[in-house]
Amino acid sequence: MSRIDNKKITNTVVDVIFLVAACMTGAFSTTAVMIPNGLTCGGLTGIVRILQSFIEINFSVMYYALAIVIWIVVILTLGFKEARKILVVTVLYPAILFVFELFDFQLLEEKDLILAAIFCGVFSGVCNGLVFWRGYSFCGTESIAKIIKKKWLPQVDISKILLCLDCIIIIIAAFIYGRNIALYALVTQFIASKMVDLIMYGFETKIVQLQIITSKSDEISRYIMEEIGRGVSSYDMVGEYTGAHRKQLAVLCSPRESILIKRKLAEVDPKAFVSVMQVNTVWGYGKGFTDIEEEK
Repeated sequence: MSRIDNKKITNTVVDVIFLVAACMTGAFSTTAVMIPNGLTCGGLTGIVRILQSFIEINFSVMYYALAIVIWIVVILTLGFKEARKILVVTVLYPAILFVFELFDFQLLEEKDLILAAIFCGVFSGVCNGLVFWRGYSFCGTESIAKIIKKKWLPQVDISKILLCLDCIIIIIAAFIYGRNIALYALVTQFIASKMVDLIMYGFETKIVQLQIITSKSDEISRYIMEEIGRGVSSYDMVGEYTGAHRKQLAVLCSPRESILIKRKLAEVDPKAFVSVMQVNTVWGYGKGFTDIEEEK
């Protein structure tokens, strides 16, 4: 077995370990903290909580059903390549949710909405952060946001569409569970987003610039443009020590995307040289960038 095959197997095993840990953390957050305390949040979890007020079905069963429906819609609208990215978590997370529901465990000894909202945000953020960090994603409102962007709002950033969806879900929850519960949901969402940033990026900025020197520049460029969805600039350069001619690639991306690019480089060109620079802000049109029109 080749060194590359061994590395792929190792990465797969590590992915599975982290994904199981992430899904267990998320399932614990929902079944042991959120539901027992009557709380809710945004995302697909929030949609299921709303539906639960009308339909008496186990949370995990309803979550599974909606996730599968969204996954099928993703195949029909965005293609199987996009659906493949969310397939693993789509199957794994609801299954672990079902198991955790059987234990009927509560973290807090007595009902405390403030503590519950905080812990729910922490655990949910850890769950999402670990999943995103390993290059996977959930089948939920993020997928719906991508569909909306492609079909109806191509000029709007996905993060803005996702924010609107979460706001709509929480506003609907306010009519069902009350304004206080909706406000606690905002606290949960805020803490969860900060935990995701902490796990994925540490204290880094959300945009990084990669300067890549590789002998596989064409293959890496295609990967970045087609798989990651980022633009690439290239420059001809000469290594003064070796006299070798190379192309240097320049990419602006999120730290999560930089991890995916790093993995691809390790797979196709382990001798590649990459410098990573933190960027305070980027003005321009593109996902994750500040619209230059807003800076006028």
